[in-house]
Amino acid sequence: MAKRNDALKDRLSRYRELNISVTGRKSGRSISNPVWLDDDTLYLLPVRGSDTQWYKNVLKNPIMRVDARGSEAEVTVVPVTEAKQVSSVVEKFRDKYGAGDVKKYYSKFDVAVVAPIR
Repeated sequence: MAKRNDALKDRLSRYRELNISVTGRKSGRSISNPVWLDDDTLYLLPVRGSDTQWYKNVLKNPIMRVDARGSEAEVTVVPVTEAKQVSSVVEKFRDKYGAGDVKKYYSKFDVAVVAPIR
């Protein structure tokens, strides 16, 4: 898997955007979403917090597929529920997208997810 992760890191160093895929906790199907990477760590902020479906999926199966324009790898994600850590991820999103957009699109700030890309 190290060779795949090296190819993924190479792609991410150029593009910084990727798609994640989680496994549906009931359906077992793969569900994909576009995300961004910061400092070799994937930060995810569920739009509806702990009510978000893909977040519930990673609670059951913390393995996520990452695809950066054809380079793929599996990563283990870590749910974040401690308020200070969640606030740190929220601030990263506000810095990247602007406080107005975060307020517009995100409705609940009780959880986040992080995944180091090794």
